Amino acid sequence: MKKISVILAILVALTIVGCQTTGGAAKSGGGGAPYSVDLSKMQFCPVGAGDVVGAPIGESTRNIEPLTKAWDDVFLLFPELPANITSYARLTVRAKYYGVAADGKSVGDEIEQGDSNAIVSLIYDFNPGDLRGPAMGPGANTPVKEFNVGGFSGIISTEKGIRMRLTKPPKAILFQNNHAGVKFIEVTEITFHD
Repeated sequence: MKKISVILAILVALTIVGCQTTGGAAKSGGGGAPYSVDLSKMQFCPVGAGDVVGAPIGESTRNIEPLTKAWDDVFLLFPELPANITSYARLTVRAKYYGVAADGKSVGDEIEQGDSNAIVSLIYDFNPGDLRGPAMGPGANTPVKEFNVGGFSGIISTEKGIRMRLTKPPKAILFQNNHAGVKFIEVTEITFHD
């Protein structure tokens, strides 16, 4: 009986110490209410040779000209993000994809959501040569890099979103088409949440 009492006392002591060091529960990102980016204030920027980001071409949630090849860029500047954006632990991003119309310039039919349509990355700074980050996963300038946006495998497009850790507010978001059939990419939601 004494052994059981001693074991229980030790377990209770460990539980109390554990709660004091962790705050008693797992902490969330602390961002509070979800923050949805005001898409009407986003600006499309062309990306030129050497990854030089051009001046904004008006407020837009999609590229102006059709993409010409696979892995082409749709680079959108964020409006000013709130100071506490780094406290959010999750991100949900949704987009629509389109082909090109018969004229070869205008937005065509919507492409069905699925894997292998687009990649998305958050961008901290406009560092030439480091806009896309490593081939797989996040990098120093790209705290988020996710594949299959909108597809079955693309958890970034789900309600739950993906886990992330921001060290400063991102300045832009970059979409890249996975195949040449995707000519236009239109962002429809960017939500930071816990």
